Amino acid sequence: MELADYIRIVRKRWWIVAVAVVLTTASALVFGELQDKEYTSTVEIIIEPARPDLGLTQSTKWLLRTYMTVADSNKWAQKVIDALDLSMTDQELRGNVRFAALDDRMVIKIEVENYDATQANRIAQAWGEELVRWRNEKNNDQRKEDRVYAELRDPATPGVQSWPPSRRILGAAGAVFGLVVAGVVIFFLEWVEVGVIRTPQDLERELDLPVLGTIPPAN
Repeated sequence: MELADYIRIVRKRWWIVAVAVVLTTASALVFGELQDKEYTSTVEIIIEPARPDLGLTQSTKWLLRTYMTVADSNKWAQKVIDALDLSMTDQELRGNVRFAALDDRMVIKIEVENYDATQANRIAQAWGEELVRWRNEKNNDQRKEDRVYAELRDPATPGVQSWPPSRRILGAAGAVFGLVVAGVVIFFLEWVEVGVIRTPQDLERELDLPVLGTIPPAN
C-alpha cells in the first residue's frame, strides 16, 4: 500500500479509532476505580559477619537463602500474627509476603502487601525485627569471631499503593489497547471491501488505469 492509501483509510475510518480509544480508556479508568487498593511495605535486613574474613563472608552469602527460608514459614507468620493480634491464618499472611535474598548487598528483603497501608507497614516491621532477634539469638551459640549479625537497614517503608496502577498508567494502557482494537477492526473492514468498487478512485486502483469519464445515474 502507498502512503495515499493509508491517508485515505485514516480519513475514512478515523471515527473507529476515536470511538475505540475513548471506550477502552474510559473502561480502564472505571476498572481502576472499582478495584480495592493494595499497599506494599518493604523492609531490608542487613546480614553482616563479625569480621571481614573472605571465608566467613562467603559462608554468610551462602546462608542468606537459609535465613530467608527460616523466616518464610508458617511458624514465623504465626509469631507475627500473635504479636500484632491479626485476624488471619498463618497461610493467609504468608500469601501476602515476599522474600528475596540479595547476596550482592548481603541483604534479605521482605515485602508485605495489604489492603491497609498501616497494617502492611506494621507486618513488615514486625517480621524484620523477628528475623533480627532470631539471628542474634543464634549468635549465643557461636564464638564472637564467628558470629553473623543482623540489623534493620531502616524502619519498614510506609505502605505505598501497588494496585491498581495510577490513572495515568491505566489511561495510557487503555488508549494503546484501543488503538490495537481499532487497527484490527479497520484491517477486517478493508479486507472485506477488497475488490468492491464504489468510486472512480476504487476502479483506478483496481485496474491501474485512469478513468476518463463516468455515466451519470439515470433520473
